[in-house]
Amino acid sequence: MSFVLDNAVTMCWLLNDGKPAAVAYASRVLEALKDGQAVVPGVWGLEVANVIAKIEAKALVTEARTQAFVATLQQMNIVVDKATASHALGGILHLAKRYKLSSYDAAYLELAMREGLQLATLDDALEKAARKAGIKRFDVR
Repeated sequence: MSFVLDNAVTMCWLLNDGKPAAVAYASRVLEALKDGQAVVPGVWGLEVANVIAKIEAKALVTEARTQAFVATLQQMNIVVDKATASHALGGILHLAKRYKLSSYDAAYLELAMREGLQLATLDDALEKAARKAGIKRFDVR
């Protein structure tokens, strides 16, 4: 099974913090990746790198831990969408304005809509926008 993976879920794997329900959801998504495939927009790697740089600067994690995490991510069945940039000033911009999302979050929604996939997210605004757009949250129960 394929689904769109939001950066918030990815970062929950690294930080393992947040509400217990969110951590449990992220763990279930990670488990689903053993037999499934995640698809991410082209901005995903930049978002991962940005969060890692910020949390290392705040000494929330060590560089060794983030290097190991990145190596693990690179081994996962995560496919980066090569068409994200070509949709930036069209569908992504439209969704960002329509649902009052950042363009980054709208990229996840646009990808889920374009590919007809469910969205694995912990972002409340993105989940609400996805629901309004007819995109289901990836259910891993």
